[in-house]
Amino acid sequence: MQLVPALLPSLIQAIEHTIETNAEEVTALDQAIGDGDHVTNLQRGIKALMVQSDELAQLDWVAVWQKIGMTLMTAVGGASGSLYGTLFVAMSKAARDRPLNLQAFAEIFTCGVDAVKQRGKADAGEKTMLDVLIPVATSLRQAATDSVALSEALENVARAAIAGMESTRDMLATKGRASFLEERSRGHIDAGAKTSQLMICALVGVLTENLAAPS
Repeated sequence: MQLVPALLPSLIQAIEHTIETNAEEVTALDQAIGDGDHVTNLQRGIKALMVQSDELAQLDWVAVWQKIGMTLMTAVGGASGSLYGTLFVAMSKAARDRPLNLQAFAEIFTCGVDAVKQRGKADAGEKTMLDVLIPVATSLRQAATDSVALSEALENVARAAIAGMESTRDMLATKGRASFLEERSRGHIDAGAKTSQLMICALVGVLTENLAAPS
């Protein structure tokens, strides 16, 4: 399977479906320790990307990630919009003049995650979406180092995302509104980590299906 922008409509649709399907659960998580508007904000950005999906499919990856980043910054707003926008804009910059294979993508995604860490002044263990993004980046780099099959790399990414999301349950929140709850923030999965996991697993699902499809 070649990872091409033509897959974007399917990828965006899968993200829209998983967030819609899990909207009630995620909203409950967000209401427990956050503002309660995470899903609504995220869906606004996803809707904007759905409108652009056919246009995005005609671009190269550098242009795709730049446009996605700018769209999310504008449409989502707030912390999530800024952080996801930063992720994709940084990926776009890192992808210039590079062929897109597993090793390159692992490095490109890592650059995006590092930019999110800098923008959010956060790191792993602080009960944020970084607790999903960082393990996923690590999993991608390990897959590239070990030269594993793409199918195995995708499985490992999904497992890393789920484990990262689950790890936030017992963490003490140190960022955002949840940090004001101090010890009471423990026992709740972070909503941003949950939606990050859902979206990554949705992407893995589409890519795995395309990998298995007859060429």
